[in-house]
Amino acid sequence: MGINIRTMLFSAGLLCLGAMPAQAQPPGVGDTYVVQQSRGAATVSLGGTVIPYKQVTLSAQLPGRIKFLAGIEGDQFEEDALLVAIDDRELLAKRQAAIALLANADAALRNAGAQYSRELWSPRSREPMSGMGMPNLFDQMFTDPMESVMGRRNEPATRDIDLYSSHIGIQQAQNSLMQARSEIQAIDAKLRDAKSLAPFDGVITKKFIEVGDTVQPGQPLLEFADLTYLQVMVDVPARLRPGLNIGMMLRAQLDVGDQVVPVRLAQIYPMADAQRHTVKMKFDLPQGVSAPGMYVKVLVPDLTSPGHEAPIIPTSAIRYNGSLPAVYVVGEDGRVELRLIRVGEESMSPGFTTVLSGLRAGERVIANPGPGLSAGWSEVPPGPDK
Repeated sequence: MGINIRTMLFSAGLLCLGAMPAQAQPPGVGDTYVVQQSRGAATVSLGGTVIPYKQVTLSAQLPGRIKFLAGIEGDQFEEDALLVAIDDRELLAKRQAAIALLANADAALRNAGAQYSRELWSPRSREPMSGMGMPNLFDQMFTDPMESVMGRRNEPATRDIDLYSSHIGIQQAQNSLMQARSEIQAIDAKLRDAKSLAPFDGVITKKFIEVGDTVQPGQPLLEFADLTYLQVMVDVPARLRPGLNIGMMLRAQLDVGDQVVPVRLAQIYPMADAQRHTVKMKFDLPQGVSAPGMYVKVLVPDLTSPGHEAPIIPTSAIRYNGSLPAVYVVGEDGRVELRLIRVGEESMSPGFTTVLSGLRAGERVIANPGPGLSAGWSEVPPGPDK
């Protein structure tokens, strides 16, 4: 049959795009279609990047040598699993020294408490002369009696001073004990920082270190992400912000397979970019339809412009040179030209896309360009009508 089913549907008025058979086409190219004008909705196609719903970068919190690395990119781990460990032998030695200081401070505190109790129940100011020590003997034989006779010695005041001195000794011992405990707590915090644990169930997406590397505080170690749920990050022009609300359902076209999927507006950033005049937005993707880093086009409504008429072409006619869309256009003289275009939203007719710029109604495009097709033909030989 020389006329395909799609052409029959067009001629019957069942699809919104009219198609006319080409008069001349390269051998083996396939059908060519006449670009038609279609009434399209006021929407804009905006490119975005697929990102994980949750992603963190684990960084070194202290200097040291990497002694353990759990895996490579793509390895999955559960929450609290050990991912990276830094050599902590020096910290452990410091902790043992701090524990020794803590034991000495505890002993000093107990000794100070005993001295205070002794002074409280058996004051030294009331002790009789004992032994033959010259300072004590001289003090009790000459100095103390003379002070008592002259009224200069006050035993209660002396006892209060001795009690106060013993109390100061207790406070100093308590401070030393608190200082030792604080040092142990600080070392324990560093020991925890020497290990990087998985903050949630996820996958290593990128690693920056290997076992044996020496790291410094702030140096990135791993990128860890939860790939169960994915989102599309899009920079939306500020003029389109009034037409978007949290929870709105839109359409998105995947870069692979040109599959169209529904997306949900999940987050709108509160501030716009002062230089680009755009607002960052995140759209939730259905599970299992894409991968992080992929390119996705989101169809965003434009309330600032009315509905417009735009050329419409088969989606299969669009080829991408990198990320730039283009089509093969057959000129009036039969020459084939590869032309860059700006695509809009997918048409209401399945398999067709509107063109914002680069094509005019009435031009012919190759619907299914083969892999060997080149824009270098200077002339298209005549062939039978399709």
